[in-house]
Formats: sequence, structure tokens, C-alpha cells
Amino acid sequence: MGAAMLPDIDFSEGVYTHNAQQKSDFLSPHLLALTTHHYQHCSAYKNYIDGVVGGIHQVEALANIPPLAAALFKSNRLVSVEEKAVFKTLRSSGTSGTALSTIILDQQTAQLQTKALGKILQTIIGKQRLPLLLVDHNSLLADSADFSARGAGVQGLAMFGRDQTYLLDQTMLLNVEALDQFYQQYKNKPVLMFGFTFMVWQHLLDVLKTNDKHYNFSQLTLLHSGGWKKLNDKAVSNRKFEQLAKASLGANTQIHNFYGMVEQTGSIYIACEHGHLHVPIYADIRIRHPQTFELVNHGEQGLIETLSILPRSYPGHAILTQDIGRIDGEDSCSCGRLGKTFTVLGRQQKAVVRGCSDSYA
Repeated sequence: MGAAMLPDIDFSEGVYTHNAQQKSDFLSPHLLALTTHHYQHCSAYKNYIDGVVGGIHQVEALANIPPLAAALFKSNRLVSVEEKAVFKTLRSSGTSGTALSTIILDQQTAQLQTKALGKILQTIIGKQRLPLLLVDHNSLLADSADFSARGAGVQGLAMFGRDQTYLLDQTMLLNVEALDQFYQQYKNKPVLMFGFTFMVWQHLLDVLKTNDKHYNFSQLTLLHSGGWKKLNDKAVSNRKFEQLAKASLGANTQIHNFYGMVEQTGSIYIACEHGHLHVPIYADIRIRHPQTFELVNHGEQGLIETLSILPRSYPGHAILTQDIGRIDGEDSCSCGRLGKTFTVLGRQQKAVVRGCSDSYA
């Protein structure tokens, strides 16, 4: 068997401009080539394919690619490149005592992830690098070769902003003076804010509310992700979160939640202005029955499977998560973006709850 040839990714393609058939035609050669590539270069993945479907010759179509359980990245170092090619290691965040996923990146995969993330973000904030507020502290980035998922998320967003201002110190206290200075300089200009959902709520919005402090940014875009489990425990709904964000930061604040994971960095799913999570050109979402793992129809609930054409240094192109969700529609959102829209409903029962913002480790 000859070595698999991985096709180049055409980043000139529109992020949300392909209908269902066009999307399938675009994804299939990439995902099938990745399956063969990882089969040839990762012995653990080869054993998995041989055991689950009886060999690589059985994977002839997109529908035949079996997903790896996300939990396997906690107990295995899955890698498809030589050790000398390892550029960066990402580790998922988790509660104390739980195993963390380990994701191995080479330079090519890291570059592809950055390009895809940039193209996706441009659909929300445009091509310009905006002044950036980060609801975190900068010591997360101390080791450039070994990142937590939270650190990777902060670094990934930080490179698309300028005049980066970190709003928290290492004890997670809000630096009000830094926020005031940023506000005075940029209150009437387009600016970007990023933070993990629970941290934005607890360490920024709730603090501002407690101190009866308000800002009125005229053109602020707030991107946030992860950590909804803790907010649900506090009875904080998405609507309540957005109401307090607008009351604290400015009525014109544009708020976009997004879904993503360290196992597929770069392939993020951003909510549009109508609150629907959208699947970009570089990725796909499938829903599987929690017991049989068969694919279910649109509108039915099940385990979320995520597909991405970006992972080349590790077999992370088809992953079965522990999240429950459903596909709400395809090529039908009133925002005009084509592709699937979906809802994340929660975690699978008995799954270890983890998230980028659920740990300060």
C-alpha cells in the first residue's frame, strides 16, 4: 500500500457557502485520505480500524469512517508523525484527578488550524485585527510547547486581535483599571472580547453587577465558549447571560457563543445572530444513537460526532464526543449561511463533566 496523499485545503472556499451536496463533495476526499493516512502512520488507529470495520478497504465512503471516542485521547498518546516533528502538545482541561486528553500537533496541523480559525472568525468580525479584551490571565501562555485547552483557546483567539488586554490576574480577580483604560481608548471603536463562558460570567459580568459598574461600548463583539454546566447549576440561561452582558458592557454588544474542543482545535462552530450553531466548510456534525451508535435523523437527539479535515498529526478527524445534541436543519437558517445548524443539549449521563473553563489548574 502506497503512502496516502493528503489533498491541499482550499482556504479560498466560502466558510458557509456550500449546500449539502457541495459540502459532501468537498469533505469526502479530505476525510477519506486522512483515514488512510492515519491508518498508515498510527499503529493504534490501524488496530482500531481493523477491529471495528475489518480493515481500511472497508472505508470507501464518508459514511463508513468510524469515529474515535474522545475518551481514547485520555488513555492513549495517538500520533501520526515522528517524535522529531512534534511541535506542540495540547491538553484538555479537567477537574482534579481526572485524566486529560493529549493532542499532538506538528507545525503543519497547527498552521491549518490557525488558517481555518481565522477564516471562520472573519465571518463574524471581518478581516481587520481588532483591539482585544481577554477574560483570563496571561500566565496561561508560559509554556509555548505545552498548552492546556484553556491556554490554547486564549492563544488561538489572541493572535487575531491587537493591543491584547488581559482582564484577570492569576488569582482570577478583575483588573478594573485595565478595563477602564481600554474603555476610554476604544469605547467608540470596533473591539473584540473573548473568554470562556463561566469565567466571563463569574469573574467579569457578576463582578460588574455586584459593584454596579457599567460600560457602554458602541461596537463590542463578545465571543465565548464552554463551561455551561456550571452556569446551569447556577440557573444561568443563555438569555440571562446575554441580558447581563448587554447591561454591563453596552446595549449594542454582539454576542456569539461557539462550540469547540481541544481534540479538533480550529474547527469551531459559531452561533449566528439567531443563536444557531453553524457547521463550517472544514467540519461536519453527525448525531449517533447513544446505545447503538447508528446515525439518527435530523431533529433526533444523540451523541455528537464531529468531523474535521484539519488533524494530520493525530487521528482526530472523526471523533465521538460525550455531548448530547441534535441537528436542527441544513441549508435553511434565516441568517443566510448554508450548512447544518445544531443544538448542544448537555453531557451524556455518567460522562465526566469537563470543559475549558471548568478548571483553573
